[in-house]
Amino acid sequence: MTKQPYLNAALVFLFIILVVLLMQFGGSLFPDPNEILIGIGMLSLLVLSVAVMGVSFFYQPTILIVERKYVEAGGFLLRSLAAFAGAMIAAFVLAAVF
Repeated sequence: MTKQPYLNAALVFLFIILVVLLMQFGGSLFPDPNEILIGIGMLSLLVLSVAVMGVSFFYQPTILIVERKYVEAGGFLLRSLAAFAGAMIAAFVLAAVF
């Protein structure tokens, strides 16, 4: 991902929105779902989501740890997680208000 933790958090939040939209409107794309394909699709989505989250949040801090920049790595990770948490809280507040 990028070297900007706030951009990483925004991209992760956008990815989650896209997944939710796919799940919300996916039923209209496949009116007669096959149970086997649903299971395969859900597990594939889980693996993709874990990979995206892992790369988004942990790639750059891992690189910084390898370079022995421990304080920067911790700060980067905390800023990324804080930005993501802030976006989630804002979304929940907006959803509650509207």
